[in-house]
Amino acid sequence: MKDSLRQQFERLAYRLSELDTILADGAAAADMKRYRTLTKEQADINELVSQYHQYQQSEADLAEARAWLNDPAMVDMTDMAREEIAKAEASMARLHAALQLALLPKDPDDERPAFLEIRAGAGGDESALFAADLARMYLRYAERQGWKTEILSANESDLGGYKELVIRIEGDKVYGGLKFESGGHRVQRVPATESQGRIHTSACTVAVLAEPDETEEITLNPAELRIDTYRASGAGGQHINKTDSAVRVTHVPTGLVAECQDDRSQHRNKAKALAVLAARLRDKDRNERAAKDAAARKSLIGTGDRSDRIRTYNFPQGRLTDHRINLTLYKLGAIMDGDLGDVAAGLQAAQAAEQLALLEEGKA
Repeated sequence: MKDSLRQQFERLAYRLSELDTILADGAAAADMKRYRTLTKEQADINELVSQYHQYQQSEADLAEARAWLNDPAMVDMTDMAREEIAKAEASMARLHAALQLALLPKDPDDERPAFLEIRAGAGGDESALFAADLARMYLRYAERQGWKTEILSANESDLGGYKELVIRIEGDKVYGGLKFESGGHRVQRVPATESQGRIHTSACTVAVLAEPDETEEITLNPAELRIDTYRASGAGGQHINKTDSAVRVTHVPTGLVAECQDDRSQHRNKAKALAVLAARLRDKDRNERAAKDAAARKSLIGTGDRSDRIRTYNFPQGRLTDHRINLTLYKLGAIMDGDLGDVAAGLQAAQAAEQLALLEEGKA
């Protein structure tokens, strides 16, 4: 284990002793919010420090076994020493890998619900149809994960696709499971509108925004908001089409817009639109800070141009390619039916590898 990693674990061990002292004092429970934060930190660090102590014990076992092997007086213990060396080395390798992963910086938003936005880009009607296919893929994936979904707004195209769609998704680690979907998605296939069988290329953009925590939610200044109501379109029955229940909220300083029309209640639609707008403002602020810190968090929304893509869906060849990690899978039918597990695992593994490299250099 490199000295930089060892020093981090020594600091964690010291922090654990501090937390034990603080929490042993009954006065710590007077502030329950702080108390819960500290107890969670204690539990998290305790597990890491426990694994580190196991690693240190394996190091000691290895040193002792090697001493046996090199001691002429212990010649009868040679076979046992070799067994102990192999056992200790295997234990150290396992614990070292686990400790490295445990030290990787965690995104606090990973546990949060998310807003998934899909927008048609270059390609006209075919792009809108592809947006509908992507929506179905994500809804199926959410179903497989046991997540709850709610369509907040949908701008349908003439042929049954979507010019724009916003879905709220709630469940276990939703944002963490979907954040790598943000970017440009390109499709290559023969469109339903193509009469001569030619392959076309179209594009959509996807943005995944973490829903703000209520305690950290951005405060929206009413003076900076323009709120418009209009008659909802699409399914919803006679009532929804006869009243101005749909709501569009514009944040004037930034020009960001959010709308919702899925509910018959104008009040509830307004609340949902404000929640989406807050998430977009929070995400904008987050990206700007990341850029300033050179933390390299890529922009969520692409230009919608065919050349701007993170992933290509090639239907004639049944192939999906994620260009960020050079991942190619020949199971496009299953993926479009919501089987995104291999794609998500590949992206998460790539991020972990990058973080591990930084950790080894002592930069993480």
